[in-house]
Amino acid sequence: MNAKTHYLRDIFYSTVACALTALLAMPLIGRMNLVNIVMLFLLVVVLLTVKMGRTAGVTAAFVSVALFDVLFVEPRFSFSVTDAQYILTFIVMLIVALVISYLTSHLREQMLEAELKAQQSQALYELAQALASSVTLTQATTAVSQFMHQSLRLEAILVLPDATENLHQHGDHRLTEVEMLMAHAAYDSGNIMQTGYQNDGEHSSTYLPLHGSTRKRGVLAARSNIESTGELLHDRAMLEAVASITAASIERLHFVEVAHDAEWRVASERLRSSILSALSHDIRTPLTAAYGMADSLHLIEPPLPQAAQDTATALCTQILQLNQMVSNLLDLAKLQAGGMTLRREWQPVEEVIGTSLQLLQSILSKHHVTIKLAPDLPLLNFDAVLIERVLCNLLENAIKYGNGNIEINADIKGDFAHLSIQNSGKPIPADKLEQIFTLFERGSESHTAHGTGIGLSICRSIINAHGGQIWAENLNDGVNIIFTLPLGTPPIVNL
Repeated sequence: MNAKTHYLRDIFYSTVACALTALLAMPLIGRMNLVNIVMLFLLVVVLLTVKMGRTAGVTAAFVSVALFDVLFVEPRFSFSVTDAQYILTFIVMLIVALVISYLTSHLREQMLEAELKAQQSQALYELAQALASSVTLTQATTAVSQFMHQSLRLEAILVLPDATENLHQHGDHRLTEVEMLMAHAAYDSGNIMQTGYQNDGEHSSTYLPLHGSTRKRGVLAARSNIESTGELLHDRAMLEAVASITAASIERLHFVEVAHDAEWRVASERLRSSILSALSHDIRTPLTAAYGMADSLHLIEPPLPQAAQDTATALCTQILQLNQMVSNLLDLAKLQAGGMTLRREWQPVEEVIGTSLQLLQSILSKHHVTIKLAPDLPLLNFDAVLIERVLCNLLENAIKYGNGNIEINADIKGDFAHLSIQNSGKPIPADKLEQIFTLFERGSESHTAHGTGIGLSICRSIINAHGGQIWAENLNDGVNIIFTLPLGTPPIVNL
């Protein structure tokens, strides 16, 4: 039923009610004072206003005055008045009727508005409960869709971004191409937008951005089959409240997912570290026994043939390399599990560089090593044994993958000391410059040098534990691996 039909219905019913009141009051003429009959008409005005609204009340006010004049004031059945005082009575009656009608209708509107707000508050509370109990995006979407359909008679479509900020529709309904463009515009601008029949010829829609505490979470599209957006916008405050609750729920689900992912990663990392640690310990015992047996072959009397001794020597070398790999795995497991304590001391970095070169002297003898240290290098606070491990791993990589020339640099940039080891040779593929620092990753799968891809992962763990960073860069004729150590404030040395 449209507004015009409501208007005509109210006028008709109020006229009929006043006419019935007049018919019932006519037998009271001469038995009751006319003032009391006026009160009956005023009572009807109040009842009609309370029951039907302002239109019925105003109509009843005018009809009551007219009927009172025609049926109850002499001369009867005529609008003429012989006594002038009745004119004042009519005026006062009309004013009182109109005032009562206005006040009653105003109270009625306030009552209806209060009831509507109470219903909306209860509905929003139930929606908030449903969203709070949702553990998946599908459940949240279903809750919003059901609420919009039952409470507002609207179709709800959630348009949410993925990790790459591309918007996707969620829900049982689907937006048209024009509506999706409007949803994109609302998401990009962060403003509420509307479309009507003149836009797509099918629906009137409102698009409300879902603003989270940290970023926009998507768009809530509320769609109706009404022809005018005016009726849809009548519920705009309610729609904004729904959008706010929905945004909070989607953000909560996002953070829950992030927390679960982080928890899974921590558990996975702990499991991996435990496995690495267990394998490292369990493998060391048979390795020690195998090395002892292989080395004892050199002590057999009479001596074994030279070919057998060469085999025993090669076996010892391979066992030592395997033992080094196991040691690296054990160190990596301790670092990643937080079980290794840094023994920091303030010391010159050039001493650790010198120690590392001395340890690798036998394999560096065939390589040309250049050292370039800044003259103003201060004391640094680090664990000498672990940084020595980093330098040795980087030098061993330079030997494996380089062609003979190695350059060690150390200087100061900002709040960090930068140390780098360059080697001339084949560069690392660009897509692997970051991957080579992950576990069991090598710069070149086709390279013949032995190794398992553990060393650089250990280096990153050690440098991260010191509060620095490590990365690789390709040069024109080789590779440069740089790591940083924080400068801090070294103690004052009194000479």
